[in-house]
Amino acid sequence: MRLRIEQLAPHVARGLAPVYLVSGDEPLQVEEACDAIRAATRAQGYHERIVFQAATGFDWSALAACTQNLSLFAERKLIELRLPTGKPGEAGGAALAAYAAQPASDTVLLVICPKLDAATQKSKWVNALDAAGVMLQVWPVEARQLPEWISRRLTARGLKADKEAVALLAERVEGNLLACAQDIEKLYLLYGNAEIDVAAVAAAVADNARFDIYALVDSALAGDGARSARILEGLRAEGVDPVLVLWALAREVRVLARMAYDCATGSGVDQVLASHKVWEKRKGLVRAGLMRHKVRAWQRLLLLAARIERIIKGALPGSAWDELLRLALGVGGVRLFAGVRV
Repeated sequence: MRLRIEQLAPHVARGLAPVYLVSGDEPLQVEEACDAIRAATRAQGYHERIVFQAATGFDWSALAACTQNLSLFAERKLIELRLPTGKPGEAGGAALAAYAAQPASDTVLLVICPKLDAATQKSKWVNALDAAGVMLQVWPVEARQLPEWISRRLTARGLKADKEAVALLAERVEGNLLACAQDIEKLYLLYGNAEIDVAAVAAAVADNARFDIYALVDSALAGDGARSARILEGLRAEGVDPVLVLWALAREVRVLARMAYDCATGSGVDQVLASHKVWEKRKGLVRAGLMRHKVRAWQRLLLLAARIERIIKGALPGSAWDELLRLALGVGGVRLFAGVRV
């Protein structure tokens, strides 16, 4: 059975499944989901907790051994199995599938791992755990969802904040939910139940936003020039290699150039999106990019990407980061200077 993270609390309140698989790359939400399961097991009499770190060389027989205690007085227990890579290997996959086929009646098994790729999600051991209990995939909170997530978190902590305060907090913690949770605690300590305004957030909360190159690509496609510039500056401050930033942007431009050509030669946008296997959640962004630029504009952006590569390699003078900003803004249809073509 697959659950969303917001469905977990009512689920464990009704009773526990024998198996939980929690996967995702958002540390705060993964840890809070696991904490909810741990708290529910303690409340329902599972007082023993055993933790396994299934790294390379892990002895998978230990999993079966700790569930085969047939003592009449054995305590009910929670077994936490942490998979750092999300790939248990052949022996581990077989052990997990075997356990899921006959889970111990006095045990809850909690498997914790990073985000699972598409192939792993179809594996026998994942399907076995899913069928035996609950699979919870934790997804990052997107920028457009963050203000609502923050509002719920503030309310749960007994805080009130106006829309401007929530918007500023979202801007300062985007991509870093752990920092957001800590900042909300800080606001509670400073202001208690008083209503929080934008000045209070500005005074109390540092800029803890964290970004990645894919957030930059999506922001550029969305045409959000201010956010693209902010993400790019964040990547630069974090020491991200400009080669990686160029790779992400150039790859997207290259794909959009091919898609724009397909549209120009008679294919419908929906057909092009399907033929290029664009994910459902990205179709809106890609569609906006195709509506914004024709083939020639994408080709000019490819030429700019080639120029940036030569700057990075030292073959041309100039600032790679300035040119990367120009490229990101160009993808979004934003010009740095009036009358200058991308």
